[in-house]
Amino acid sequence: MGKIYGYVRVSTVDQNEDRQLIALRNFGVERIFLDKMSGKDFNRPQYLSMVRRLREGDLLVVASIDRLGRNYKDIQQQWQILTRDRKVDIVVLDMPLLDTRKHKDLMGTFIADLVLQVLSFVAHTEREFIRKRQAEGIAAALARGVRFGRKAKPLPENFDSVHELWAARKISGAEAARRCGMPLSTFFFKAKRYSRTE
Repeated sequence: MGKIYGYVRVSTVDQNEDRQLIALRNFGVERIFLDKMSGKDFNRPQYLSMVRRLREGDLLVVASIDRLGRNYKDIQQQWQILTRDRKVDIVVLDMPLLDTRKHKDLMGTFIADLVLQVLSFVAHTEREFIRKRQAEGIAAALARGVRFGRKAKPLPENFDSVHELWAARKISGAEAARRCGMPLSTFFFKAKRYSRTE
């Protein structure tokens, strides 16, 4: 009998993983790996660490297929690697048909593969919908005049006089940046915008 591993994923640090953790612990999972990252691919530190530990006969438990990932082809590929190459069993808690410990005959494998394809397609499609809704939300916010990112720092009080000296080539850009207390690239960026508003 192999070890029982669990994998938990939430997309952002703000999201709560408690529901998944409770489900996995109730199942009897011994070791849980958690990533707070997008499911767009499988390049996730804890997922990769877990895969390195998996051995033949081990069991991997996830709450749902979209916690494993949200890219259709990648989910299919990882499933093959884990179940056929590594000979690890997988249980998807919210989909009893995706339990590779059961029905290891041809019909059972066919049904599991079919269900996996449908669910991974749904997870992939949902990710596309999320991205589309985000883009629409950002576009709507920009149209309303919402500005994203940090608020720009005000120019230092001496910026006018320093800019004038620099523009007249009386001091170098490096000296102007030093007098304004900012990096050279920031001074050039501010100077360019300042020139446009004069």
